[in-house]
Amino acid sequence: MKKIVLLILFLIIPLNVNAYSSSATSTILMDTDNNRILYASNIHEVRSIASISKIMTAILAIENSDLEQEVVIGDEINEAYGSGIYIKKGEVLTVKDLVYGLMLRSGNDAALAIAHHVGGSVDDFVKLMNEKAKELGMKNTTFNNPSGLDEDKGNYSTAYDMAILTSYAMKNETYKEITKTKKYKLKTNLNYYEWINKNKLLSSYKYATGGKTGFTKIAKRTLVTTASKDNINLVAVTLNDGNDFEDHKNLFEETFNAYQNYSILKKGNINITDEKYYKKHILYIKNDFNYLLSNNEKNNIILKFELEKKYDYKDGDKIGNVIVKLGDTRIHKEDIYIKLNKTKISIWELIARWFK
Repeated sequence: MKKIVLLILFLIIPLNVNAYSSSATSTILMDTDNNRILYASNIHEVRSIASISKIMTAILAIENSDLEQEVVIGDEINEAYGSGIYIKKGEVLTVKDLVYGLMLRSGNDAALAIAHHVGGSVDDFVKLMNEKAKELGMKNTTFNNPSGLDEDKGNYSTAYDMAILTSYAMKNETYKEITKTKKYKLKTNLNYYEWINKNKLLSSYKYATGGKTGFTKIAKRTLVTTASKDNINLVAVTLNDGNDFEDHKNLFEETFNAYQNYSILKKGNINITDEKYYKKHILYIKNDFNYLLSNNEKNNIILKFELEKKYDYKDGDKIGNVIVKLGDTRIHKEDIYIKLNKTKISIWELIARWFK
């Protein structure tokens, strides 16, 4: 069908580039609302990722189980080694308790307990991990265990894939609450625990909102952290970085200073300049769209309206879309709908509309 194409064009100028660099082998800084990459260095290099693997273990536990269900720790705990929360066979914890131990203290024993409870076995849980990775578009990720230990078969991913995973996880309110927790206390049938989060940024950086630490001799230091300020929500991932906490803080600070979250589209009624075909009716969109822009970029937005010239339409029909571009790059597409004016239209107006 013929389309009406209307453009609102603002001044085109060069895009801003984040200038900070980290000491990591791989680094990414991403906006978690739109997955916009704000800084990148070797983001698709596949490496052992150590315990940041537990972000996947945590979100699968949250999505696939009753968090208040009690779990009796079984023989699987005998296979645990490395970092742990030191739970024992016969001890009773809830799934939520195990996820807190997993995320705050990087408990490999908690990872095994979760895998057996959620997946039935470690092998079946690992299948769930890889299926979820595929679903999220983590194209360069392979999980072989729920913890990240890599002496036998480790977990391999990229800074980009782990940022995508974290961006997804941070949209889950339960995950957000757990990952930002600084201290968790627990009394079981066998013990009393007080776990302090290993993520130092939660105590040293006021805008930090969560994340996960990791280390093995093969992977070296791996770190995922998140931070929020003035409606800007970020995730940073570094692989093999000996100065990771400081690097993450610097990445966040530079970005908070350089960018603002702009409202590009507001849900509700819209007016399109020079639009005449649907002028007797109301056009609207269903969602807001916000986007991070630097001072240089804020005048670099293009809105392109594309409306189908329909003869037969009814209230609530989709009649086109608006495409948002930053320079030459499309960053968003939003459908446009019609709300009919209930005023009766004469046969002559219908005929006239047909010949327009």
